[in-house]
Amino acid sequence: MAMKPGERRDQILQTLAAMLQHPRCEKVTTAALAARLDVSEAALYRHFASKAQMFEGLIEFIESTLFSLVNKINADTQDGVAQAEQTVVMLLSFAEKNPGMTRVLIGDALVHEDERLQARINQLTDKLEAALRQSLRIAQAANGWHGDANADAAVLISYVIGRWQLFAKTGFKRVPQESWDLQRKFLFG
Repeated sequence: MAMKPGERRDQILQTLAAMLQHPRCEKVTTAALAARLDVSEAALYRHFASKAQMFEGLIEFIESTLFSLVNKINADTQDGVAQAEQTVVMLLSFAEKNPGMTRVLIGDALVHEDERLQARINQLTDKLEAALRQSLRIAQAANGWHGDANADAAVLISYVIGRWQLFAKTGFKRVPQESWDLQRKFLFG
């Protein structure tokens, strides 16, 4: 049965993400990816011009997913502190559910790839920090937050990245939301 347009592309990205879930995996090659999909490398290149473009597709998926969730949180919740807290929980939960993508988010999977991919992840992280900063500014305007929105957003995104790092570096054993209730009190009072 023939695949619908875009299905093979999605299958390639899903398989790439699945291959990245192995904590001690070797560098992902197009040959290994093609073998996992039971297709030729040429078949991969019919959908992506390069391996870097495959990673870009994965980053685009991550970015669109995260920001659709951030936008939903912000639309459903008017309280800025609650927005920031729910955003942090969502970022931790996303990593927990998507270990391979966590390796992309921390740059671990991009070490031997085109440097523009790491720049793209850095930009994504900056945008997430800006979203947290905006939530905290909303809280300040409502007199619900007495901290510094810039500094506090930097601490929150650093916390998230640290939890992502710990998750990946422990072979996905130390889950990002481990001890969240205790850490939440420290971060949000």
